[in-house]
Amino acid sequence: MQQTVSIVSTPAALSQTDPHLASLLSAEEARQRSKVRLIASENYASRAVREACSSVITNQYSEGYPGARYYEGQQIVDQVELLAVDRAKALFGAEHANVQSHSGSPANLAVYLAFLKPGDTVLGMQLAHGGHLTHGSRASITGKYWNIVSYGLDPATRFLDYAKIRELAREHRPKLIIAGHSAYPRRIDFSAFRDIADEVGALLLVDMAHFAGLVAGGAHPSPVPFADVVTTTTHKSLRGPRGAMILCRAEHAAKIDKAVFPGLQGGPHNAITAAIAVTLQEALRPDFTAYAAQCVANARALADGLAAHGFDLVTGGTDNHLVLVDLRNKGLGGKPLAAALDRAGMVGNYNAVPWDDQPPQSPSGLRLGSPAMTTRGFRESEFRRVAEWIARVVDSGLDETVIAAVAGETRALCEGFSMP
Repeated sequence: MQQTVSIVSTPAALSQTDPHLASLLSAEEARQRSKVRLIASENYASRAVREACSSVITNQYSEGYPGARYYEGQQIVDQVELLAVDRAKALFGAEHANVQSHSGSPANLAVYLAFLKPGDTVLGMQLAHGGHLTHGSRASITGKYWNIVSYGLDPATRFLDYAKIRELAREHRPKLIIAGHSAYPRRIDFSAFRDIADEVGALLLVDMAHFAGLVAGGAHPSPVPFADVVTTTTHKSLRGPRGAMILCRAEHAAKIDKAVFPGLQGGPHNAITAAIAVTLQEALRPDFTAYAAQCVANARALADGLAAHGFDLVTGGTDNHLVLVDLRNKGLGGKPLAAALDRAGMVGNYNAVPWDDQPPQSPSGLRLGSPAMTTRGFRESEFRRVAEWIARVVDSGLDETVIAAVAGETRALCEGFSMP
């Protein structure tokens, strides 16, 4: 009698299946727990979000949209995606939401694909002045396939110069205008951008990837009433998985959906879609409003503390979750300082500043943000201590003895604040 041999094995824990990788992930968890994480685009996802990321729905392949898939067996996937869509629309007051984009850059590229032809003119924020690569940087595909006109900050105030933006729009007649940033520490006047777009007959895209969580929590004005299309990542200040969403007016829904699939990608990452649904449910709770407000208060405390120690802040402060420091008056580059701060237990990133005379690989700025440590429970007093530690490291000339002493203090502080 022939025996049947099963090829299905009992699932083993990661530590048994791949102990080397498990040890690396354990080390990463310890790093995140012991460091003051100040990168403005990072956060801590909740356990519920992480559980959704690793759920069995990752086994499902789902090209298409709910009710119009190219595979059978989508009954549950459709419900999950529609749940995420409905929550996105409710949270941000949008007429349509697409939750399938894999990340922020493809989400922005989908907008280009939906509305533009190669060579069309786009008006976007200059990368060195706080914009994003996908706003037309020559290093990005957006700067290679489209005619990019860049706007920047006023040299005197280092704030956005709306009069100059209007002047550029009148001169170049762009088909698309992009508002939004990755390193601009102030609120954007979406109404002004809407007026400029209407005057020249342009579509308005707002990239709110950095401040979406603040919008969700009511701590930042919403671009949704003003923009034709709004893109966002779902991590950063929104505190979810590494994914993206596109919000738009109903009249643009078909073009946006077609640009995402089949225009740019195949099947969505269903586990991420599920995690986005959890993220949006968390952001709809009243405690998220308090979180968003605290993000802004903490960033302002950090900015005030740094300014008191003589640091030059781009725009002089912040209205949102991030602080951009111009280090030229300190005689330091952003790259060596970021590395020194990491050794001291504080993780930020070096960043270009407006009119930077140094190359992007070794710029003159430091970008810091409040979202991650606000999630851990830091308040204004802790962020003022962070400013003092940064000043100690800088004033020491990056002395390793001082760095080691500060590392001990930061580690001790972090021990008192749990990590999700």
